[in-house]
Amino acid sequence: MVETIVGIGAAALGSLVGLVLLGLEWWYRQRPAHPLEVIRATWNLEVYEPTHYRFVGLLGLSNPHRGLEVMVPDLRAEVVLLSDGSVEAIQTDVKVIPRHPEPEFPPRADGYWFAYIVKSTKQTSVEICVDLRGVGLTEVKAAWVKIHYIAYGPHGRFAKTHHEFIPLKFPARGETGLWRQAEGCQVLPIRTHLLTPLDIPLEVINRYVLPHAQAGDIVAIGETPIAIIQGRLKDPAQLRPGWVATRACQFFLPTSSLATACGMQALVEEVGELRVLLAFLGGAIAKVFGHKGGFYQLAGEQARLIDDVTGTLPPYDQFIVMGPANPQAVVDDLAAKTGLGIAIVDVNDLGAVKVLAASKGVSTELLTAALKKNPAGNADEQTPIVLIRPYSQ
Repeated sequence: MVETIVGIGAAALGSLVGLVLLGLEWWYRQRPAHPLEVIRATWNLEVYEPTHYRFVGLLGLSNPHRGLEVMVPDLRAEVVLLSDGSVEAIQTDVKVIPRHPEPEFPPRADGYWFAYIVKSTKQTSVEICVDLRGVGLTEVKAAWVKIHYIAYGPHGRFAKTHHEFIPLKFPARGETGLWRQAEGCQVLPIRTHLLTPLDIPLEVINRYVLPHAQAGDIVAIGETPIAIIQGRLKDPAQLRPGWVATRACQFFLPTSSLATACGMQALVEEVGELRVLLAFLGGAIAKVFGHKGGFYQLAGEQARLIDDVTGTLPPYDQFIVMGPANPQAVVDDLAAKTGLGIAIVDVNDLGAVKVLAASKGVSTELLTAALKKNPAGNADEQTPIVLIRPYSQ
């Protein structure tokens, strides 16, 4: 009897320990690896001379978590220039200046970044000052600023990189190509500066499209430029593909943006691991019965819209670009503010035209006919907008 009681007690204790360990593991997984969030910088172009550019950005580091503190023992920045010419003669100087709210943590004169703790529910700021000097500056289209930092806390030490893109070369207002003939309409590819998350769609249209537009015109904007403006970029170096992503990607054609572990992980983070797994299983079953494309139908629109690395123009060819968020709301807002027809489209050189969203009164048949020859191009043309003028006007 005593042995039985001891046995039962040991089993109960073992079960209790197991439950405690499971609870501890669940609690651990619920906590973020690190809660530090980067607040995208606001930039000012302070000097814009033929041989000297200076631009200054104020970046935010925020810790919204109510229970964790995050240490930032290191933060530095580097700049990559994108130009139509050589950049060898251009001197680049980057300074990182902490602008912490506490007066006892002033910037050091030697430029050294001292380890700083971003306390729970607090934030701090970092000033990044970039000077470019030399010949050839007028050919520089944009600066790509990479901010490397360390997030250090209960889950370990994480090396992270935040990316900022600053356009530096701007076509003149009204400067663009020539009208072209298309089926039932004329089309005009509109050249812009390199669009970045700093841009606002309405301002882009006002600057580059309105000088050429008239009542009844339709503005077709590529889905990738809208996604870039919305900041829907994922750095593959920051992704950690999980079990579902690494397994499911093996079954996609090499030309698919979901054929890489990081591309698939980007979708997992967008729609959830369970949905991707169920879409994969459901798509596989549907394929056995002769139905193709089941995965994309079950996984959702984003599965079709993801552009993996190499999928768009530099510097975004280094990133995974998601599809735009809330495209219908975007076109409705732009149509109301411009008085023009607006559409967000996905077009390729094979003649495929997919209309993601169109404002009221815009014919998808007309859009398909106008864009099937892809007048915006699929390379480095930097013409993300096409103005369409129906012949009936």
